[in-house]
Amino acid sequence: MITLALSKGRIYDDSLPLLHAAGVEVLEDPEKSRKLILATSRPDLRVVLVRASDVPTYVQHGGADLGVAGLDVLLEHADGLYRPLDLKIARCRMSVAVREDFDYAAAVKQGSRIRVATKYTQTARQHFAAKGVHVDLIKLYGSMELAPLTGLADAIVDLVSTGSTLKANHLVEVERIMDISARLVVNPAALKLKREPLRALIDAFEAAVGGPA
Repeated sequence: MITLALSKGRIYDDSLPLLHAAGVEVLEDPEKSRKLILATSRPDLRVVLVRASDVPTYVQHGGADLGVAGLDVLLEHADGLYRPLDLKIARCRMSVAVREDFDYAAAVKQGSRIRVATKYTQTARQHFAAKGVHVDLIKLYGSMELAPLTGLADAIVDLVSTGSTLKANHLVEVERIMDISARLVVNPAALKLKREPLRALIDAFEAAVGGPA
């Protein structure tokens, strides 16, 4: 049995066409079922639904053989996973955003210490260290936009898709850190034990995406 870890929401929805192109259909709708393990049209393949941030952990520790996770999540996770493919789905960007009235460029130029709220602390730390900007990182798990509005932080590092949420909260994007998309990740031990079926599935994903990363 091969176990594929997916998270509900955009990644799950964007993965379905790739699975379809790979000849796999998920037999139940997770929105209509309370099940966390879903059967597929392949008797040797099942889908498990986990939190997006937990996908790499399930794959790394063998709870799943492979999974689909955003690059943002993978950068925060300890390594040890085989990442054969950029699936080119769930695309967005990771950016720095501040209140409309906060002069970010001046603060950076003056060497001010900037308070930054984010759940992506590893990525943020590396980004600001590379720029030589002094920051105090505040870890949050949701509603990042509130941090600058309440005075908790001067800036946030978060995912941006259309930018409409930032605009609605009177925040502006001041720096683009990197582009983000979902990646296929595989447990290296599983790839050795189940090489043929896993390699066939990876190849099918690659063909559906249109080529390797």
